[in-house]
Amino acid sequence: MDNVKYTSRRLAELFGLTPKQVVEIVGHRDGFGPRDLAVLRKAVRRPPEPFPHRKQLFLNFKGGTGKTSLSTSYAYRLAERGYKVLVLDLDSQGHATRCLGEEGSSFTKTLYDVLVRKTPLAEVTIETKMPGLWLVPANLAMSTVDLALMPMAGREFKLKNALRDVDKQYDFVVMDAPPSFGLLNLNALMAANDLVTPVLADFLSYDGLRLLFETIQGLEEDLSHQLENIFICVNAFNQTFRIAREAVDALREHYSEYLLHSVVRQCTKFAQASSEGCPVFGYDPDSKGAMDIEAMQLEVLGRIKDGLAARPDAARSAR
Repeated sequence: MDNVKYTSRRLAELFGLTPKQVVEIVGHRDGFGPRDLAVLRKAVRRPPEPFPHRKQLFLNFKGGTGKTSLSTSYAYRLAERGYKVLVLDLDSQGHATRCLGEEGSSFTKTLYDVLVRKTPLAEVTIETKMPGLWLVPANLAMSTVDLALMPMAGREFKLKNALRDVDKQYDFVVMDAPPSFGLLNLNALMAANDLVTPVLADFLSYDGLRLLFETIQGLEEDLSHQLENIFICVNAFNQTFRIAREAVDALREHYSEYLLHSVVRQCTKFAQASSEGCPVFGYDPDSKGAMDIEAMQLEVLGRIKDGLAARPDAARSAR
């Protein structure tokens, strides 16, 4: 994320300042970067709004839904808000690692070492160039993790147990999962409070959703684990396509309880940002993709808060 640059106007918007005040606080007039966020936050003494610790999983068994672009941009925006965020890259392709400006092949340890070799999670965690955003990177070493977990006792709870050691260090844990079902994704589901499922506005998405909801029901029945929240987010939406509008209408009919009102529109900035090794907020915060993820995140956080307010016992246990 070396190429992430901010304007004084953007920093002023984030902190409720004027561009002139931004320049006075950081001490220079141009070349603003992520590190200046920490300087400004310390100067204005404006901590983020208190929020119960959350573990949030981005998962869809169908590939090609833009899950990694959403999850990394979502996590980056949380860090911009001042939260301490840990991103877990669960995919051996390491796309989330690359989207956050790191090269997976350069790391000798991944989540594989945590789950299989009992390495403490802190030993495989790196700090990104965005203050408040940490990453557990992934590379091809992750490809055999399901096989390695197979003979282990309590194999479904390895990730949940590993995350207990860092619960108090992060406000949010954001997990980016591969589009498949195996022991690693089962671990992620068992560790998560919230599930975010990106879908495309086409009818093929129903296959992935059906399988996912069948799996979730199995977890409830066989392992007594119930996710607190499930959010379905329509991604890469193009209003001009009739089939896309019809698909969204069908999703509203069958999954209204879970479907977010916010949709993320089709936006070329996502691909461009990924090629530059940064989330869309670091590449073009004024793009429609960034604006849509902003709206999606606010809706997700708002629904979680409303749900916790309605269940005081759950709110206390989440702290």
